[in-house]
Amino acid sequence: MTGIDTRDITRLSGVDDRAVDALLDAAFGPERFGRTAYRIRLGMAWLTDLSFAAHDDAGRLVGTLQSWPVALHGDDGAQTALIMVGPVAVQPDVQHAGIGRALMDRLIETVDAGGAEPLVMIGDPEYYGRFWGFTDTATGGWEVPGPVERRRLLARAAPDATMPSSGTLGPRRILIAD
Repeated sequence: MTGIDTRDITRLSGVDDRAVDALLDAAFGPERFGRTAYRIRLGMAWLTDLSFAAHDDAGRLVGTLQSWPVALHGDDGAQTALIMVGPVAVQPDVQHAGIGRALMDRLIETVDAGGAEPLVMIGDPEYYGRFWGFTDTATGGWEVPGPVERRRLLARAAPDATMPSSGTLGPRRILIAD
């Protein structure tokens, strides 16, 4: 499969959960559940409007991107809402065909058009910074529930957004009005 673009990307919500799990296992292995990113979003459901799938011409699921509601929790109890990007998963036999990039392009187009919360991810800064403006500039004082290579904890926010310089990254608390 080559030449995929954002027009070939659909919402993940219509895809069978077993197919998604099989793709994630193929891309990352079953030990993926022990990764720090899983701890950060523990108990959260992925965001249906910001999670996407790619299928090949035969209808096989070849790529997924999930986004999750998380927050940076301050010492004062305040939380800054963020969207955690990932995993970005591609079937091993079609990696390097532009599928992951097309999924990310679709996410960024959607986020930029809709004014969503700032994005956060654990990823390669050279790649995600180069194409989509992710950086570790704001994340140096952030704590995470597990090991992370500091330079790989990345964020992307609107140019006028102010990001907290410290806090603990974790699941977003859903606040219910009285």
